[in-house]
Amino acid sequence: MCGIIGIVGKSEVAGALYDALTVLQHRGQDAAGIATVDGTRLRLHKANGLVRDVFQRDDMLQLRGHAGIGHCRYPTAGSEGTAEAQPLYVNSPYGIALAHNGNIINADKLRREMVEDDRRHLNTDSDSEVLLNVFAHELQIQDRHTLTPDHIFKAVAGVHARARGGYAVISLLLGYGIVAFRDPHGIRPAVLGERDTPDGIEYAVASESVALDILGFRRLRDIAPGECVLLGFDGSLHTRQCAELQQHAPCIFEYVYLARPDSMIEDVSVYKARLRMGERLAAKIARLMPDHDIDAIIPIPDTARTAASSLATALGVPFREGFVKNHYIGRTFIMPGQSERVKSVRRKLNAIHLEFRNKVVLLVDDSIVRGTTSKQIIQMARDAGAKKVYFASAAPPVRYPNVYGIDMPVTAELVAHGRTEAEVQSILGADWLVYLDLSDLIGAVAEGNEKLTHFDTSCFSGEYVTGVEPTYLSELEFARSDDAKLKRRQVS
Repeated sequence: MCGIIGIVGKSEVAGALYDALTVLQHRGQDAAGIATVDGTRLRLHKANGLVRDVFQRDDMLQLRGHAGIGHCRYPTAGSEGTAEAQPLYVNSPYGIALAHNGNIINADKLRREMVEDDRRHLNTDSDSEVLLNVFAHELQIQDRHTLTPDHIFKAVAGVHARARGGYAVISLLLGYGIVAFRDPHGIRPAVLGERDTPDGIEYAVASESVALDILGFRRLRDIAPGECVLLGFDGSLHTRQCAELQQHAPCIFEYVYLARPDSMIEDVSVYKARLRMGERLAAKIARLMPDHDIDAIIPIPDTARTAASSLATALGVPFREGFVKNHYIGRTFIMPGQSERVKSVRRKLNAIHLEFRNKVVLLVDDSIVRGTTSKQIIQMARDAGAKKVYFASAAPPVRYPNVYGIDMPVTAELVAHGRTEAEVQSILGADWLVYLDLSDLIGAVAEGNEKLTHFDTSCFSGEYVTGVEPTYLSELEFARSDDAKLKRRQVS
């Protein structure tokens, strides 16, 4: 999961790109970058770190131009050095900068083709660099001194024909415009917006609608699966379906955890979807424990707060804030290693003892992945004086790796993999554990848009909409394990 933003404007866009990246920071905290077009010159600045740390005043002054793209990076299988910070750039053909959210599952095959057949050099292990060079090659074989929108759409169609996985892409094509497209299943999100200015209409593409909101853009629609949008530097807008229609299956984990609650994805309010998750979870609790003894419902801040509030209302139990979060600590889920995740929990959360002392509390979290954080939080509640600690997950058990750009890695690191809910309950140290059923999760999201009939639920169900080779899963586990990441950091 990464954050992407692209703008074609009538005035300088660097400041707007910066502002958009700050509200997409939750999607990636490893690195950030902005590329702009200044006449015939591409200007680029990127580095490891948070957006606020990567861009200083002098950096922003250098990023001149009326069009540009931005990216905040969340690493999965690649290395964690500056070389893989995005946008990435190649100068041939035409000059292309690209930013990517997602994961290409046949990247190794494409990498060999790039080197052996297409004679292109790759400098990193990043699948984003592979995607950039596939796009560059498909543009190259158009064999045109001057491209038309039709040539660009044919190149994107070539990318779709070769790449498999979940991806949302924005690319600066010098001399032409911003090219944005999504994978044929629409797994990773991308939304199109516009705003009026005295000089004409400006266009933007972003991972989430919240980035458009803060910039004053109207949300027009989501980019369709397999669709390409060309935002011309001349202010024109061109669109075309560039891949055969596949089963539309957006990532359901966006609604559970990844996206901000004030975003709209596939015309579904993330906030309302989470409210419905809480309501459906309350119905399950009432069914399983009709005579419950819960004194207070306490969310694990921040993502679970919405579901916990509707759950409390449905059960008629007081909703209480029992933990105070330090917002200067990064999201624990995307910490680079297990040791960092363990150390960060106590730094990130502090219990309000008055809300736990001599009470039976139900803690609510958005999901349980490795279980490390959940176990520590349950112990924090006990240390604060709770009589009993129940734990509820507003998502089903995470039992399988995610291969489309979310770091749910080695199955051995997933606490629910190969275990019953009773066994997970014992490991976490909870007095009772309850998960939202997958059917209820799907229903909670789909209720917001009747056209959505399928989702990527692979981390819960083990069903991959693109199909996945068993060897790929084993190779991915090796690449994404905490031990492998530690070794890469030591080398870099």
